[in-house]
Amino acid sequence: MITEADETLLRRAIAIAVRGVAQGDAPYGSLLAGPNGEILAEAHNTVRRDDDITAHPELKLARWAARELDPDTAARTTMYTSCQPCGMCEGGILRSGIGRVVHALSTEQLVALNPDSGAWPPVTTDGPALPAEAGVPISAYYRPARPAEAAR
Repeated sequence: MITEADETLLRRAIAIAVRGVAQGDAPYGSLLAGPNGEILAEAHNTVRRDDDITAHPELKLARWAARELDPDTAARTTMYTSCQPCGMCEGGILRSGIGRVVHALSTEQLVALNPDSGAWPPVTTDGPALPAEAGVPISAYYRPARPAEAAR
């Protein structure tokens, strides 16, 4: 449920997007609000300026949250963003532990306004391949041998 307070913070995210455009950047803005609604961090899209395809504001804030917030606090934060996060940003948000995302435009609405934003070609993936070999470093990292097992 979107509240009046959510709408106020969404308007701020949209204003961040507008400010980004004024600086020559793409029209996307986001902010992260703490458990009591206080603004913890803000970011706008700097993909072109930074020549970095990952410089989306949502991913910047997810990285910030993962570095700066303990898991309990992160789980009680809300990200407000001018557009629905893309798949890359969703992954970062999930890994950061941010508890909630509120967006102004859906992906479908964005594509209706900018058809090129939905024109990414599909990526072909093959696999799994070599699972036993690939599993060795994974197992060693997540399940290191206990001293008693190593002695055997």
